[in-house]
Amino acid sequence: MTAITLSVSTVKPLGDRVFIKVSESEEKTVGGILLPDSAKEKPQVGEIVAVGPGKRNDDGTRQEIDIAVGNQVLYSKYAGTDIKLGTQEYVLLSEKDILAIVS
Repeated sequence: MTAITLSVSTVKPLGDRVFIKVSESEEKTVGGILLPDSAKEKPQVGEIVAVGPGKRNDDGTRQEIDIAVGNQVLYSKYAGTDIKLGTQEYVLLSEKDILAIVS
């Protein structure tokens, strides 16, 4: 069995999937209380790093994805597959799990 080294540049999503770099979670509350790792919530905002070619329609054509690399997006809380490359966290999810583009 060969070992595979993954990096952001080697991950190419398929179909209507996107690869998102997860934003850092908050270290403290609005009131200034520091949060331990166990109390932090999973962030739902991230930056698009890679985009697949789009979903294939019944007639064989591709439906383009409405988002682009570099967009900041809000996605569903429990959607996708969590991936950790080095110290950075990523999530691979379907376009339908993206709720909004954040400007």
